[in-house]
Amino acid sequence: MNSYPPSIIAMNPVATLKHRELPRKIVLKTPVTAVPFNVQIETMTDWARQRESRTVCVANVHMLTEAYQNPEFASVLQEADLVTPDGMPLVWMLRWLGTQEQDRVAGLDIFVALCHLASLQGISIFFLGSDDDTLGRIRTRLQQEFPDLKIAGMQSLPFRPLTESEDEAIIEQINTSGAGFVFLALGCPKQEQWIAQHKHKVQAVMLGLGWAFTVYAGIQNRAPRWMQKAGLEWLYRLALEPGRLSQRYWHSNRLFIQLAIKQLLSAKYAPRLHSPTTEG
Repeated sequence: MNSYPPSIIAMNPVATLKHRELPRKIVLKTPVTAVPFNVQIETMTDWARQRESRTVCVANVHMLTEAYQNPEFASVLQEADLVTPDGMPLVWMLRWLGTQEQDRVAGLDIFVALCHLASLQGISIFFLGSDDDTLGRIRTRLQQEFPDLKIAGMQSLPFRPLTESEDEAIIEQINTSGAGFVFLALGCPKQEQWIAQHKHKVQAVMLGLGWAFTVYAGIQNRAPRWMQKAGLEWLYRLALEPGRLSQRYWHSNRLFIQLAIKQLLSAKYAPRLHSPTTEG
């Protein structure tokens, strides 16, 4: 059983915030929410308690480079209610762009923090996607760590696209369950697209947390904390799944570095280019 950072488990269960427009910074043309971890978690919990239909995208380097190259996917992130900075490269970018106190808002940490607050506030969670074995493992661990947590439902999905009637049945199942949160594990960008398509249909806060399901279920391990802080969690995951991730990381990491440098240089020299000249 993991020990979690104090910032995740020692959260105020009543001091929720009434933010409707949280500050954002543009990173590679994507607006990333630029407030501390606890503020983002409390805001999501506030929405869930009121069963608002909200969309949350947990963004990493891969997701931002995908959005940069795909305008349709970019619109999904632009219209999301929250885009959290998962991954230290995004955190560093936000700090370089002026949000000095920005911390990481990563998928597994979100998963644990929301389960903690949901168990305290009587908010139920619906788990959608993944497979029956993984969901069963998650249920077992949740019952050990958060015995008061209300699980509204757990539903795996077929690999094929849902029919219209199947999709309507899922929406009805979630809404009838009374869930305040829907945690999805469908993979990027499928889970983010599903979330966007179901805004105003599903009356809950929807989050794509795919890899967090696998780790929380104990199927994969998370990188040591020093690697997380050093921005090397991607390297740890690459060592676990080189066949699946090597090409993706080579392309997305290289493109992110190029675009990030370009953006930072533009931000640094833009004031000089637009400042009035003086003549001696």
